[in-house]
Amino acid sequence: MIGEQGNLVAFFFVYTRGEFRLIQFFVSLLLYFVIFFGIAFILNMLLRTTWLMAFLYPIVISIIVSNNKLSDYFIHTKEAFTEVYETMTSLAAADITILSSGFVGTIVSGIVIKKLRKSGYQMF
Repeated sequence: MIGEQGNLVAFFFVYTRGEFRLIQFFVSLLLYFVIFFGIAFILNMLLRTTWLMAFLYPIVISIIVSNNKLSDYFIHTKEAFTEVYETMTSLAAADITILSSGFVGTIVSGIVIKKLRKSGYQMF
């Protein structure tokens, strides 16, 4: 990706199925972390299960990443999971990093909930 301007172009762009701005990459990292932290935190508060979202995260991501309808997982099971496997194995490094930041958000949420419960907060 280094063009006429040398390393400056390589600094501002990350390659994932086309050109992708570095600022968008970091905003996506933060956004996925915060969204899944918040979802996991609320689920932990309501259901009082610390690690539920960490276990559900791969299922949620497979639904987000694949082009299957939710009913395809029950009606055309083999084809749906084959497509999910092919899609997941063909993800670019930047996509995997962004999705991993969401998983880290669910793990951090579980740690925060455990610390809040230990320090005496009953609603958590």
